[in-house]
This record gives sequence, structure tokens and C-alpha cells, in this order.
Amino acid sequence: MDERKHYHSVVLDSEKCTGCTNCMQRCPMEAIRVRNGKAIIIKERCIDCGECIVVCPYHAQGASTDNIEEIKDYKVKIAIPAVSLHGQFSRNIKRKNIFEAIKELGFDMVYDEAIACRLSSIAIKKLIQEKKLPKPVIGSACAAVLRLIKDKYPMLLDHIIPLESPMEIAARLARLEAMKKYNVLDEDISVTYIASCPARVTSVHEPMGLEKSAITNVISFKKLYGDLLKNIKGHKSDESEDVDKNCGIQWATIGGQSKLSGLMNYIAVDGINNVIKVLDQIEVGTLDNVDYIEAMACIGGCVGGPLNIENSFVAENRIRNLLEKMPVQPKIDSKKIMDLYDSGLITWDVGKEWEDNSKKEEFGIMIERLQKTEEILKKLPGLNCGSCGAPSCKALAEDIVNGHASIKDCLILEKGDKK
Repeated sequence: MDERKHYHSVVLDSEKCTGCTNCMQRCPMEAIRVRNGKAIIIKERCIDCGECIVVCPYHAQGASTDNIEEIKDYKVKIAIPAVSLHGQFSRNIKRKNIFEAIKELGFDMVYDEAIACRLSSIAIKKLIQEKKLPKPVIGSACAAVLRLIKDKYPMLLDHIIPLESPMEIAARLARLEAMKKYNVLDEDISVTYIASCPARVTSVHEPMGLEKSAITNVISFKKLYGDLLKNIKGHKSDESEDVDKNCGIQWATIGGQSKLSGLMNYIAVDGINNVIKVLDQIEVGTLDNVDYIEAMACIGGCVGGPLNIENSFVAENRIRNLLEKMPVQPKIDSKKIMDLYDSGLITWDVGKEWEDNSKKEEFGIMIERLQKTEEILKKLPGLNCGSCGAPSCKALAEDIVNGHASIKDCLILEKGDKK
């Protein structure tokens, strides 16, 4: 069995958990139950969106990420900071100082994800214009949204743009650059992604539509923040021109990728529950006249990722100010980008995911389970009170069908029977 099948970044510290049900009520996938006074995560349902991390007042929910010590045996070590990183530091800290601080953690090279974001923006527009893609086309940037579609909306998989995420594209381009610059083989290179959300971690350890990610490991920004600040203080800030200025950083905020792509007929939706509402409309065919859906699980986009440090609204302000100071970007040859697409370097094949998902369960068995769930649901009070340890009566009915709960867990019914 593939060892990646059950990998999840979101983890629960049961010692800190008080069974308060905040995470259970917030989880968009109904993947959390409270049993014996403690929360438990149903791994098969979890999409690692991090909503439970955000809402837990006791910090019992967290994210498991890799450690920087794991890169020491590679000849060349590359770091790719998520675009949201640029909104995490005060305005007087230059981007070049941030990159230097990252290198001092033990990296030979820092590759800005914003470069891949700008490249992706051009590819998105060209693909929508030139390819006969089902509308609306759904962006592939948010790993949590991709998991959501795979698990809850498999019929929409062919709506996802056949373009890899900027994270993956940046890793592939960085590897090519490093092989040429340092004269090493691909296996001699480690690529570390500095992430703002747990879904990114999972997407590397259990990639969709890929046999293997170009990323070697993923470290949360929170884990490196203290060391980065310490390193940054060792650099004198100056007013010289900043390094690697790139308008691709606007992908860190909601609407950024659509605007940079030059699209007009698009919907930019943030927040996983809002995304679900839009996907519901796509599924019933009411948004077929829209060209592009930019869907991000976190409020505000990647600046709202639970592994960030800064308030998302403050981070968005800093990104906006950086963009205002940037000079006009030189044009990129769109033909070269489409040549990269045709070569397979930046493409993503959802076909395998569609096939795997369709075989998860025999159709007849699935229908039988749905029928049993409906029968049990009719017996339940429909209050969705959560006192049974499940977020809704429907979730409890599903648990009963799957053998994980009993109808006696419904306290309302039990109280009524005693009367």
C-alpha cells in the first residue's frame, strides 16, 4: 500500500484538547467528532484546510511539518518562500534582506514563488483563450480546494485548469536552474517550501495527479520566523533597489491571480465555506457563463494561511504597498510559456485523480449507504445540536452506517425514550 495515502499535516494534541466542539462545528468537511471529551479527526474526510487550527482556543490543533535538519545531506539546498511571506514583515525590511536571512538558515539559493505566479498568470489566460476547457475553469493554486473537489465534487475535477500550482512550477524551475548553476544532478538537490498552510504540506507528501512532488520537504513559516527575525537584524537596511521585484506577489491576496492574468469574467472567492457555496452552484450548472473561479480556502487568500504570523489584513496591506512601489514589469513571451506547457514542465494531469476517485467505491454500495443514511436520518430529531459528538444529525447517521456510532448516541432520543 502507498504509504502516502493517509498522510495529513493537521494533527491534534489530545492533552490540550478540552472537547469544546469549536473545531467540530467549524470543520467544512465534518471530519471532526468529539468522543469521551476529546476531539478526533476522521482522516478520510480531512482536507487539511486548517480551519480547526484557526478556531481552536486551546491550540490543540496544529500542523506537522518537516525540519530544516533534513536537508543537510544534499549538495545544493534551495528554499522557496510562499508569496505570502512578503506580507509578514514590516515595511522597512527589504525583500532582499528576507532572502539573505533565509539563505543564512543553511540554503544555497532562494527562488521566489512570485516568479512562478507571474508565469502562471500568463498561462491561465492563454489556456482559457486557446483550449476548450469546461467552464467555469477552476484555479489549481489552493491545495485545500483541490482536495475538497476530489473528495466532495469529483464531477468537477475536469474543470480544474490543467496547470500545476506556482509552488510546484517554482520547484521545477529552481531545480533546472540549480543543476545548471552548480553542475549537479537532480537527486543532489533539495527544495524546501516555506509554507503558510497545512494543505501545502499534504500536497507534497501526498500529491494529486503526480507520482512525486518536485518539493523535497515543507517547513511552516511559524517554525522559521524567530530565526529569520534574528538573521534579518544582522543586516543593515538600505534604500538601494530591491532584489527580484516581481508583481507575482499579488497572488498572496484574493483576486490577485485573476487580476494579474488580465481576466475580466471571473469570481474570486475566499474562505472554505464560501468556496463550498460556489462549488455547489458550479455543480448544478448556474455558473457556466463565468470564465474563471479563483478559489482560496483561507480568508484573504494565502495571507490568511494558519501557518502565517501576521494578521491577514495587515499582510494584505503590506503586499499592496509593495506592489505600488514596483516598476512596470517587462513583458514575458507568452509563446515561451506555452512551449513550457506543451513540454509538460508546468502541466498537471487530473485524469488519474478522476479515475482513482471513481473507483473508491462501487456505485451500488454507495447508493445503499445513502439509503441507509436517509432511513436513520428520519429517526433523528434534526436539531444538529452536536451533543452526540457529531456536527450534525446527518453526520451522526453516516457514522452509524459506517459502524462508528450508535443511534443511542443521540441524547435527545435517549431522553425521550426514558420519558
